[in-house]
Amino acid sequence: MPPSSSARVQEARDRVAARLRELRTDAGLTGQQLAARTGWQGSKISRLQSGRSQPSDDDIRTWCRACEAEDDAAGIIAAARQAQQMYIEWRRVQRGGLRAVQQARKPLYEQTKVMRVYTSSVIPGMLQTHAYAASLLSEIARFNRTPDDSSAAADARLERSRVIRRAGRRFPILMEESVLRRQIGSPDVMADQLGHLLQMAALPSVTLGIIPARSGSMWPLETYTIFDAEQVSVELLTAAITITAPSEVAQYVAAHEEMSTAAVYGPAALRLIAHAVSVLA
Repeated sequence: MPPSSSARVQEARDRVAARLRELRTDAGLTGQQLAARTGWQGSKISRLQSGRSQPSDDDIRTWCRACEAEDDAAGIIAAARQAQQMYIEWRRVQRGGLRAVQQARKPLYEQTKVMRVYTSSVIPGMLQTHAYAASLLSEIARFNRTPDDSSAAADARLERSRVIRRAGRRFPILMEESVLRRQIGSPDVMADQLGHLLQMAALPSVTLGIIPARSGSMWPLETYTIFDAEQVSVELLTAAITITAPSEVAQYVAAHEEMSTAAVYGPAALRLIAHAVSVLA
């Protein structure tokens, strides 16, 4: 099983530390010798090369200069910045309400041509009704104790999702069958949402696959969105993680392709949705 998304963040930080350590070793310097060259305490050298402290841009430039490897500084700085940006606390982002969170992603949605989506928890945002989105976002605001602007946030989510009807876009979307049975909002809200899902599945830009509960495919993963096979956004309870390392993005693309083979499409998918409607309380 691949590491969790939070583990990936730590791995990114560890790679920066390992690269600094390699530069020191390649330069033939001990930690104390590097400390003397930089004017730092030995404890700082230890913290940076073990990953216990995150280096600033200036720290990296100083380290590389002391190791006579200044050409390496730009790459290590870029990796360190990515590691810092991968992990964004939801509560900090949501402090001013959820509408801004929805709007912040709009430019990325606008420029993406192929958006692969997978969810094991709720209907994907691209396919949500206003009532379903508002019910879900209101519950998120309640749990996170942030301002409840769920109606305005749902407006922003639907506005962001209009790209699904534009020509030249593709949306290979996968969801677990259990998503169809997880009630968000009232039974009427859920029934309308499932009816809307039937309509959205007919859009030429959408390829909707539903993974049956007994498919025997890969284990359910965290909700993710792949933007043009260049960036992945992974949603956790406490954080949103952005992954841009090509090898890790490729892992998500490969997982999406593998799960796609276990999904049902067309009439078979529509029957699962229709059955979920029929058993609503």
